[in-house]
Amino acid sequence: MHVVVNAAMSADGKLSTRRREQIAISGTEDFDRVDQLRADSDAVMVGVGTVLADDPSLTVDDPDRRAARTNAGKPANPARVVADSRIRTPPDATVLDDQAATYLLVSEAAPTDFIEEMEEAGAYVIATGQDRVDLTTALAKLEGEGVDQLMVEGGGELIAGLFEEGLVDELSVFVGPTIIGGRDAPTLVDGEGFVEEFPELSLQGVERLGDGVVLRWTL
Repeated sequence: MHVVVNAAMSADGKLSTRRREQIAISGTEDFDRVDQLRADSDAVMVGVGTVLADDPSLTVDDPDRRAARTNAGKPANPARVVADSRIRTPPDATVLDDQAATYLLVSEAAPTDFIEEMEEAGAYVIATGQDRVDLTTALAKLEGEGVDQLMVEGGGELIAGLFEEGLVDELSVFVGPTIIGGRDAPTLVDGEGFVEEFPELSLQGVERLGDGVVLRWTL
């Protein structure tokens, strides 16, 4: 599986404000780039915090790109994947609609009634790990379901977990012309942070988009 982490962050490395409110960091050109990356992927993954904060659809916006997928024998939209160790996904979340298949990753400690509720809402539930999702095992199961390219859109805790497990192959970041600030504002990679054996990136490309820039690294 090829895992691509994609995000938009402010010039000071924040994903949103300390209130976890979504703000406009990128613009039309970057939205189009992200839409193409979604269309090129087999699944799009977020953490449950992103679902609660933004209620995203994680679908492809451009009808021509959806048509190209169906002409290639694929679903119009990539599958959606939500990592939810703390069983907080609401049953009316947009990612559970019928626009695409949705996989919900939970730990083995998830209550049976929650799993049943999510399955009734349309999710395919994958339980791995004792108290939190075992990302390595979960992604292996997704690969077994036909997910060869996985696009990860955040948030910082999920991205941190993927880097900790050595699961990231590519990092693509739009850095916007905005300062957010705040020690409690989420960053690109949250979690506990690294104190040794830092992930090393190899810069593959730099592209200016408006007053921002897209940086692409591989690992």
